[in-house]
Amino acid sequence: MADLSLAVGLALCVFLLSGGGGGAAAVPARYTHLQASSRGSNISKEMMMTRRNLLANGLGKTPPMGWNSWNHFQCKIEEKLIRQTADAMVSTGLSALGYKYINLDDCWAELNRDSQGNLVPRASTFGSGIKALADYVHSKGLKLGIYSDAGTQTCSKTMPGSLGHEEQDAKTFASWGIDYLKYDNCNNDGTSPKKRYPTMSKALLKSGRPIFFSLCEWGIEDPATWAKSVGNSWRTTGDIQDNWNSMTSRADQNDKWASYAGPGGWNDPDMLEVGNGGMTKEEYCAHFSIWALAKAPLLIGCDIRAMQNVTLELLSNKEVIAVNQDKLGVQGKKVKKDGDLEVWAGPLSNKKVAIILWNRGPSMAKVTAYWSDIGLHPATFVTARDLWAHSTQSSVKGQLSANLESHACKMYVLTPH
Repeated sequence: MADLSLAVGLALCVFLLSGGGGGAAAVPARYTHLQASSRGSNISKEMMMTRRNLLANGLGKTPPMGWNSWNHFQCKIEEKLIRQTADAMVSTGLSALGYKYINLDDCWAELNRDSQGNLVPRASTFGSGIKALADYVHSKGLKLGIYSDAGTQTCSKTMPGSLGHEEQDAKTFASWGIDYLKYDNCNNDGTSPKKRYPTMSKALLKSGRPIFFSLCEWGIEDPATWAKSVGNSWRTTGDIQDNWNSMTSRADQNDKWASYAGPGGWNDPDMLEVGNGGMTKEEYCAHFSIWALAKAPLLIGCDIRAMQNVTLELLSNKEVIAVNQDKLGVQGKKVKKDGDLEVWAGPLSNKKVAIILWNRGPSMAKVTAYWSDIGLHPATFVTARDLWAHSTQSSVKGQLSANLESHACKMYVLTPH
């Protein structure tokens, strides 16, 4: 009975947060087990009010989509690159699909603040200033993100952090036209992130500009359990690397916090590596599919000015993106594991279900999702839409199977009849 009441409570919470029926549909009762978690048992009026307060900045109603400089360029960034990236976001058609944020990561500022204590853009790389860059990015219909740190210096130690300067820096970011802040956790004073991150959160809310707040304390103090009232997304993992083991481990670490995500605040297993060259096409396809199902931020991490066609094809799959951006806002999760063979699933609006069949093993294998695994009655007929093959099977009953190559996946949306 405890599990049933938990599931009902979680479903009610998502229903209320999505507008009580005025917007997204409530989670159908048969799907609530996909999001139930023993860690999410304290459903209360206070929790719901916290979530509503977070939505007050009007941001993150669906996971953010865009690009970040770090995974490919690290510290080798300058304003020409950022302008060209904004141009490419438009010319490739990615911006029309929802990729809106162009985010600077570390290394954009001078080592020292000015005489008034303000952050100073690095003259050698951002000589025109950040406001001019923001104006250019905005002229393309895009948004500009920036990076700082809840410590005395950023992780590169090439620029100041914002610890002790939160209000000043938030006002600076707002004056420049910044739309997104990634806030790292290096070189801090040893106090809990629970104390340092709310200071910047409050400063951003007072800045006079809506700024998406992305917490990056690497999941150290289980931010899913407390960051809903602080930011719009929170890292649940350490930094991702461009390889299979790193990607899969981030997916697994992020999965256990699924019940905490929802409109206004999202679990973040770190940025996408798709297109950077360290994984195969099938592995990148699985990476993008799992991130989409898990309602993770879709922040491209490759050089979109010089993408191969296969990379663009992966990143521009409208049907997979639609799962990520579904208005219900329920994070899909791993619902079945048989050795290296897995089924991931989650409810979508209009009583649909998204599922991924995933072969994480070293050789070809058959993966099967039974309706009982994903919350459907065994006698239910569905239309199964294959999101990568762009094909449809009608009148599928009881189960869905696929023969998969090593590390490959299939992703479907099931529409019950």
